[in-house]
Amino acid sequence: MTSAELPLIGLYVHIPWCLRKCPYCDFNSHEDNNPPFAAYGQQLCDDLRTDAQYLATRQFQSVFFGGGTPSLMPPESLQPLFEMLRENHWIDESTEITLEANPGTLDLGHLDGYRALGINRLSIGIQTFDSQGLERLGRIHSGDDGKRMIEAAQTLGFSRLNVDLMHSLPEQTPEQALADLQTALSLGIQHLSWYQLTIEPNTVFYKKPPRLPDEATLDAIDLAGQAMIHDAGLAHYEVSAFAVPGQEARHNLLYWEFGDYLGLGAGAHGKVTTSTGQFRSTRTRMPQHYLNRISPAADWQPIAPELLGFECLLNGLRLKRGLSAEDFEHRTGLNAVQFRQQHLARADALGLLEPGRFQATALGWRHLNTILEMLI
Repeated sequence: MTSAELPLIGLYVHIPWCLRKCPYCDFNSHEDNNPPFAAYGQQLCDDLRTDAQYLATRQFQSVFFGGGTPSLMPPESLQPLFEMLRENHWIDESTEITLEANPGTLDLGHLDGYRALGINRLSIGIQTFDSQGLERLGRIHSGDDGKRMIEAAQTLGFSRLNVDLMHSLPEQTPEQALADLQTALSLGIQHLSWYQLTIEPNTVFYKKPPRLPDEATLDAIDLAGQAMIHDAGLAHYEVSAFAVPGQEARHNLLYWEFGDYLGLGAGAHGKVTTSTGQFRSTRTRMPQHYLNRISPAADWQPIAPELLGFECLLNGLRLKRGLSAEDFEHRTGLNAVQFRQQHLARADALGLLEPGRFQATALGWRHLNTILEMLI
């Protein structure tokens, strides 16, 4: 397979530390008030140096710093990684480079430094602007902190912003959920991640479940919220993502379209395509183990051929436009017609998929989990 035939590739960088672990969070994040950022930044470079062989001649179309709380990491600790990316021509001015930011860590010096490094997009974890809601979620910022971070980022020149908002929070009313939306949309954002709070295993909320809104309240929030977002000019392009046309998250699209990405940092995952197949990588999760390891090599394992179709559509069907049969075949090497007949004939019979492409109908969109269960 030539470089021209390989899918687009991105880079994911995991920063694993938080000042405080949120009770709903099941991500690889660890409380630490004084993380060894400089040493971690150097280890990220070692990761990239080792995995660069999987790039072939490709550039990264996107870079995403996730966590944890990446906005805790001083810009100077990321400088060596950016120097390496530029010296090898793996990024340029067209690369989308996103950093997740927590309003509880607002530091204008950090924001300015990130901008100077070349970070051109922020994903700001607001979750809610309501003070009681933030307290119930264990967040370390206030609603005003959230608004200040959005406004400060815009003032510093971050024209591309995503705001993360949760709805259906403990004891939340529809009016409170819609007030959060109104506040975010009034600030002129061009991308919104708006999703329902879910209780995940291995979290504080799983052990001590909070009282969540009932189904009727959930439906009322969802219906009214989507209408409000639509009226504000943001299109619903993925299950929980909305954007002004042209402002979709390129890095997330790469995941949803079954593209390639390298994963750097503690607990980071990657996925690459080579001439011999498709592979996924994992790295040790604990930050201290990661920093103390002898070898920076990730553990690469092949994706079993019988799982390729499932893995491709698990994310691809989350997109409103879905995937074309041609894209599915290019990503998996499978015959689209045969795969559909074997796994999704019932979905077709029920009217859950559009003919000729892997795209949910309006009915299928409401029963997406049903379609995904057919793939297993």
